[in-house]
Amino acid sequence: MEKLKAFFRKKDVVISAHRYGIEALSAMAQGLFCTLLVGTILNTLGTQFHIGFLEEVLVTVGKEEAAVHYRMGDLASAMVGPAMAAAIGYALKAPPMVLFSLIPVGFATNALGGAGGPLAVLFVAIFASECGKLVSKETKVDLLVTPITTILAGVGLAYLVAAPIGKAAIALGQIIMWATEQEPFLMGIIVSVVVGVALTLPISSAAICQSLGLVGLAGGAAVAGCSAQMVGFAVMSFRENRWGGLVSQGIGTSMLQMSNIIRNPRIWIPPTLASAITGPIATCLFKLQMNGAAVSSGMGTCGLVGQIGVYTGWVNDVASGTKAAITAFDWLGLILISFVLPAVLSVFFCEIMRKKGWIKDGDLTL
Repeated sequence: MEKLKAFFRKKDVVISAHRYGIEALSAMAQGLFCTLLVGTILNTLGTQFHIGFLEEVLVTVGKEEAAVHYRMGDLASAMVGPAMAAAIGYALKAPPMVLFSLIPVGFATNALGGAGGPLAVLFVAIFASECGKLVSKETKVDLLVTPITTILAGVGLAYLVAAPIGKAAIALGQIIMWATEQEPFLMGIIVSVVVGVALTLPISSAAICQSLGLVGLAGGAAVAGCSAQMVGFAVMSFRENRWGGLVSQGIGTSMLQMSNIIRNPRIWIPPTLASAITGPIATCLFKLQMNGAAVSSGMGTCGLVGQIGVYTGWVNDVASGTKAAITAFDWLGLILISFVLPAVLSVFFCEIMRKKGWIKDGDLTL
């Protein structure tokens, strides 16, 4: 047993919740962002501003009725499976031969997993990467053994589990979305708070939302929760961090506050209370829905991706005829939920806590 443990250490195979649940999941979100999310943004820009090279079909696969046309954004989005798998391998410190072999593994897993493919990619890519690492450079024919082992392990496992994992993820997402439709007030609070907290933790709220296919009212609540965390921390820490902190947290990530949260967990209360308020306002009053890419639900104000996702959903709904037009009330709701209310509520709660001595000057300094 000790020899096996030593071999695992030598190969840097560390079986832990931190490595798989935080490092791998966070890297997977980066793969998602650089392909699916960026592709969606490029398509939206091309369509809305009539940018020729973004609207132009670059690649056509198939013939006649079966032909699939790809614009630049479509090509980026189509690579989401390989990008996620390669990102996970990178996070797990896979050697080059393993890392490159994860590209077909990611493609196969995402395709077999269907709409819930991202969650399947997380499990399968971790397994394939670790298998590849264990055999890497252990034979004289490493050029063959390592990629064959990685691909066989990954695609083989994907064939067995990707579809069930994908269906389970989507089923869970559908339950959450159904529950939000039935109980928009209560679920607005739950979804907003849980996804918002996940965004600030060193895990990926974006990957979670994409894996569950979280859209509709539940997606709108998720946007509210994530925005409350980012804008809340950015504004309530302005006296400590000034403009640099406002930008880095407000359109960057509230995760920057994690070390301060560990030192004083009470600083997390104001933005979390704000998310508990903005969530049900989003679901009950403004009926804010995320009908764009599900990954946008977990991005909040990071690069304004959450807001762009909501807008993309509006555009798609108008084009499909399910929405008559984008109204002033829609814009009012998006602005209030994403920016105004998180800022006002977080500062309000923070000032109360400062007066009580629960939050002191310097507690929020980055």
